[in-house]
Amino acid sequence: MALFTSELTPREMVPLCRQLATSYRAGIPLLRGFEITARNIGSRKIRDMLDRIQAAIRNGSTLHQAARAEAGLLPEFAIEVLGAGEVGGRLDVMLQDLAEYYEDLSNIQRTVYAAMVYPGLQLTAAWFLGTFALGLSGRFGNMVQGGFNLGNYFREYALFQGRSMAVFALAFVIAVLLARAGLFGHISGFFKTFVWPLRPISRRFGLARFFRGMSLLIGAGLNLRDCIQRSAALTLNPYMTRDLLKAIPVVMSGGTLVEAFSQCTTLSPVAREMIAIGEHSGDLEGSLRRVADWHLEEARAAVRVGITVMGILVLLFVGAVVGYIVISFYAGYFSMLDTF
Repeated sequence: MALFTSELTPREMVPLCRQLATSYRAGIPLLRGFEITARNIGSRKIRDMLDRIQAAIRNGSTLHQAARAEAGLLPEFAIEVLGAGEVGGRLDVMLQDLAEYYEDLSNIQRTVYAAMVYPGLQLTAAWFLGTFALGLSGRFGNMVQGGFNLGNYFREYALFQGRSMAVFALAFVIAVLLARAGLFGHISGFFKTFVWPLRPISRRFGLARFFRGMSLLIGAGLNLRDCIQRSAALTLNPYMTRDLLKAIPVVMSGGTLVEAFSQCTTLSPVAREMIAIGEHSGDLEGSLRRVADWHLEEARAAVRVGITVMGILVLLFVGAVVGYIVISFYAGYFSMLDTF
């Protein structure tokens, strides 16, 4: 969510990468391509970022260095892929791959947001109607005895909702500030790593980014140590990153990737098999790309399962609220009868 980070969203990254890839593949020099893209991009912050990247390159910086200076806006994955494309001379391929990756991610995000509209409306209705009905049930005796004033109750209810919204807004602002300060990394990483149903979704997305990055970096000609180190950071999960980095000492001592990743609990059995196939066949780049695509498809399936589970949990919660209101109503009613 854009509120919790200053980074460009996948929806913003798609036209940026697509236009840069098209201009570069057409033979337009890189700086000229940045200039053309900046003119065609509607976002002011992206235009300003492209201008700063052009100025940095003109002053002697490499593309990777110029992109790294924009780490507040450019996602880590894009920065590493651009650097790999520059080193390996495959910038057009890298830009095209970035556009396709962010298109996939943007489509998944749209699916999630659309699927969460109905549960969100249910929760909102449960809160407002539930608190209103519970307040009435607590005043049931006054209603029967004639001591109930509906206008006063509406004023009390409005004040209660105002205080509740203020508390919610304050908590939301604090969460946004902490997230932008980078203090939620390990907290969110813990939930994404160990709490279901976030765990399978986060794990598969992280592995998809890791193997996509590995494939691109190996294809660009980087050594395995740098490939693993840079790709592990692309998981955006400190727990997964730390686990994947265990492979580096084994690789540095001359071990194979199969041996290096044997002690990493993050990898799936399919990933281990594809790494072994890639090493034996000599097409490691292609095998890693295929396992990245497989994990991305698995992530889509996990998202669909998570959305279904979330919908069921929301329905159960709403049902519990309704049940509690009914029980409170009849409890107040029978208590009132006992007083006569």
